[in-house]
Amino acid sequence: MTSAPEREAFVADVLEVVEAIPPGRVLTYGDVAGLVGRGGPRQVGKVMSQWGSLVPWWRVLRAGGLPPTGHESRALERYLAEGTPLRPDGERVDLRLARWSPESD
Repeated sequence: MTSAPEREAFVADVLEVVEAIPPGRVLTYGDVAGLVGRGGPRQVGKVMSQWGSLVPWWRVLRAGGLPPTGHESRALERYLAEGTPLRPDGERVDLRLARWSPESD
């Protein structure tokens, strides 16, 4: 079990990473966990489900390039507006082209 200050620090770190993702770029839940340096995709997903409305939530995807469950149509509108590269099916983000790396900026 983690302490309240550790949980709060993890939430803040996750939200900071997500806030840094530029328009038209994305990360997976696992990518965010890797950048934060702790937790995993499920822990990032929990943070996003509770506090994700404070940051560009649509820029964090499932590993297959699919938008967050239950928010597909809203996310796709944002991807189109931001010029995020999509797969030919038009329902998934092309992670090969859209995945963001802090080192690339």
